[in-house]
Amino acid sequence: MMETYLQVALDLTELERAVKIARESVMGGADWIEVGTPLIKSEGMEAVRTFRREFPNHVVVADMKTMDAGAVEVEIAAKSGADVVCVLGEADNSTIRDALRSARRYGVKLMGDLIGVENPIERGLELASMGVDIINVHVGIDQQMRGEEIGLDVIERLKEEGVVVAVAGGLDADKVGAVVGAGVDIVIVGSAITRTKDPRKATLKIKEAMKKIRRKNTIKKRKEDEILEILCKVTTPNLSDALHRKPAIHVRPITPCKMAGRVLTVATYGGDWAKPVEAIDMAEKGDVIVIASQDDVAVWGELATLSAMKKGLGGVVVHGAVRDVEEIKKLCFPVFARKVVSNAGDPKGFGEIGVEIVIEGQTVKTGDYVLGDENGVVFVPREEAYEAAKRALEVAKLEERLKAEIEEGKTLSEVAQLLRWEKRKE
Repeated sequence: MMETYLQVALDLTELERAVKIARESVMGGADWIEVGTPLIKSEGMEAVRTFRREFPNHVVVADMKTMDAGAVEVEIAAKSGADVVCVLGEADNSTIRDALRSARRYGVKLMGDLIGVENPIERGLELASMGVDIINVHVGIDQQMRGEEIGLDVIERLKEEGVVVAVAGGLDADKVGAVVGAGVDIVIVGSAITRTKDPRKATLKIKEAMKKIRRKNTIKKRKEDEILEILCKVTTPNLSDALHRKPAIHVRPITPCKMAGRVLTVATYGGDWAKPVEAIDMAEKGDVIVIASQDDVAVWGELATLSAMKKGLGGVVVHGAVRDVEEIKKLCFPVFARKVVSNAGDPKGFGEIGVEIVIEGQTVKTGDYVLGDENGVVFVPREEAYEAAKRALEVAKLEERLKAEIEEGKTLSEVAQLLRWEKRKE
């Protein structure tokens, strides 16, 4: 292949929406159109037939993810109009050979998908030696959410042996230059196009970025920094959805604001504000102090807020009471509280800093992450934070796409296809 092709992966469940996005991406310069696995599972081979009719001059890829019955699945995809059919690289060699025989019989290309393969270079070369036309170096969506990335060394090694290589896995305009620089033949992009308000514009941007070849990966961000960067881009509803509708705790912002940071916990009671204030000295820049205090006596106020702000902290969450609301609002510092009162307690020194606390049934530990906005506060365990942030970003991107469809005249019920996806009643 002399040029690098852009393949748009339509991993949706609604055929009408997929076709519309495909049309817009083709206007932006998409070369190949992939009927994604969720779309095939939702709509069957009618999805492939529809794309063949709609885009007679474009390569149509059927992402069957075949693991067994290779000949049959390649045959039905080919007869439905696919030009390229995807089989899993993890499939048994007998399945690969059967799929190849069917591909040759019906005049389609076979793409071997290396998603989940333990040794992608070894298996990629083996598949290519068997006759598989295209090897897809693929980091799956769930793997991406955990921070796994495409290895340029895999692409480069396969290209050294003359293999035709496709690559997929969280690619966008910032990342395509590196994989093109590694020699890839087909760049597969999904949500960076399909979950945008303007797929045509997004495709144009990626096509332009593909011309800016980079030979090395950009400097990798620290995972902690990336988590905070993403959390600043999403909302607590986005994060709650990403965590399977995890409930927010019952605190509200004193001032309309947004807050994201690592947690430093404080446990106190009886209105004792000594440990909450001492925590300011112990916290690092950007940290969010989270105080568990069930009493209706203020353990936080104006002076503590000013001190935390001067220290460069990210905010404060008080599952209890605060005071000096007017003054806190003037400081414009993120303070969230369950209740506002006038009376404060005394600094007796009871309580602890950095211990595990439980707030409304949720365990919160120092080092966890917290996101707060006008909707409330959501906590994320440290070990789940990267995946949760990445999934929240995908939720936000999808909502942008749905908002665009509503702005074009559809109702929310139509956009969500509520009737279609309601549980069937016997």
